[in-house]
Amino acid sequence: MKSINVSNGTLQVSEISLGCMRIAGLNEKDANHFIQTALDEGINFFDHADIYAGGQAEEVFSKAIGMNASVREKMIIQTKCGIRQGFFDFSKEHILASVDGSLKRLNTDYIDVLLLHRPDTLVEPEEVAEAFDQLYVSGKVRHFGVSNQNPMQIELLKRYVNQKLIFNQLQLSITNTGMIDAGLNVNMQIDPSINRDGSILDYCRLNDITIQAWSPFQYGFFEGVFLDNDKFPELNAKINEIANAKGVTNTAIAIAWILRHPAKIQPIVGTTNVERLKDICKASNVELTRQEWYEIYRAAGNKLP
Repeated sequence: MKSINVSNGTLQVSEISLGCMRIAGLNEKDANHFIQTALDEGINFFDHADIYAGGQAEEVFSKAIGMNASVREKMIIQTKCGIRQGFFDFSKEHILASVDGSLKRLNTDYIDVLLLHRPDTLVEPEEVAEAFDQLYVSGKVRHFGVSNQNPMQIELLKRYVNQKLIFNQLQLSITNTGMIDAGLNVNMQIDPSINRDGSILDYCRLNDITIQAWSPFQYGFFEGVFLDNDKFPELNAKINEIANAKGVTNTAIAIAWILRHPAKIQPIVGTTNVERLKDICKASNVELTRQEWYEIYRAAGNKLP
């Protein structure tokens, strides 16, 4: 597994991350085998959130792996906070309470990375700054970031917080390419030219913010996977053609397509199937040519200007 340097080398992470949203559905034995497989494949980055299975995902993860100091040093653990039942909450009180809950469930003294989970329009950045300072000084959180935020939302936080925001978790897959489409269709009066996110892809590259791609196999907003889906015959034919030529599965090609982008995007994969995870990890050693990348992009229904 290749690694990427985040924030000018302050953190080195596996280029593929394991999303742990569904891990609560595994029994302890299967969860242990799954996590160990991820580690054996070279994944050292594990993505959590306080809302995943109501906190049970963090707890199952910790118990299954038998969390202790020697296990902990092999992992980079990320968790997220800010989503509550029916509303968002970036208040200082909630951020601090959420981190304490995650630390307890994960049975660890520190979180490597804390993300603010989606934007809160009622955010008071001064409170976020106070919370971040307290968490950083106490050693409870070492790095910080956001999810699904546009450049101006990040700039607002940066005006107040003292810590660098090093990640932005955004939806990206072969069939969800809005952040790419707008940059390819500049000065065009067509739907793909609409800049819906403030040029977030270029902004993150300019500001050394690593994009984490969530739902890399999904189309729409959790409408299903595009792989082996009759709705996408041309796309699957092209992916399978390239997969066969390179001796890997279609899942590896879907991830390799994201990894090919020079922004050094880190896909977050949410499978709990051991064999599928092994297949996905092979993407780290797959090199797509520029032509292959564009062929897949066009096969998804995108037109180049």
